[in-house]
Amino acid sequence: MSGSPYATGLRPPLVEICVDDLAGALAAEAEGADRIELCSALSEGGLTPSFGLAQAVLGRVRRIGVRIMIRPRSGNFVFSAEEVEVMLADIAAIRDLPKASSVNIGFVCGALTAASVVDARAMARLKAACGGTPMTFHKAFDVTRDLPAALETLLGLGIRSVLTSGGKPTAEAGAEVLSALVKQAAGRVAIIAGGSVRGGNVRALLERTGVPEVHLRAMRPDAFGRLVTSTEEIAAFIRAARNPA
Repeated sequence: MSGSPYATGLRPPLVEICVDDLAGALAAEAEGADRIELCSALSEGGLTPSFGLAQAVLGRVRRIGVRIMIRPRSGNFVFSAEEVEVMLADIAAIRDLPKASSVNIGFVCGALTAASVVDARAMARLKAACGGTPMTFHKAFDVTRDLPAALETLLGLGIRSVLTSGGKPTAEAGAEVLSALVKQAAGRVAIIAGGSVRGGNVRALLERTGVPEVHLRAMRPDAFGRLVTSTEEIAAFIRAARNPA
């Protein structure tokens, strides 16, 4: 992409790793990731983590940024008034948790209307609950009926990062749309590419789209078949993302 910071070598992309346990958070920090997205139930696309997990992570990490998923249930992203109240309470409770003074905390949320547009009223309340902490709008963005319009709505709400695969099943398939969103954003909001982004394709994706941030779910099965964070995959991903040929 012409003018891409990655393509011109002026700035490496920010690397975010999605994790659902303390071990994964510590591994991501040790391998040099810039930020984690902390959630539970990755098999359901990620839900709000327990307060115990959030407190443990915020108390142990020292350098890495932490974005905490606020999503009360699996399924669609159309939330009732009662569910929004739960989300607001979760944000308030997590903001009150003790953390290392150097930890940059933020939240990851997303709410839509039945018409598949951003639920501006719910999002305004959630954004206000976050106070001065950053908010990312998650991949609910990809099921909105008009991505450019949704991006402008989010900008109007003061949301400054959006996780997306360009409305496609994978970021590779949505590369053309991602490139267009980066151009539309024009530095006003960070477009985070996520969706089957791996060490083997991240370099080409960065060069095609110019996205400033990339998102990886680095999971592998352990000896018991449970999915755990792969330090090897994180390391390979970071090398590929930060060292263009």
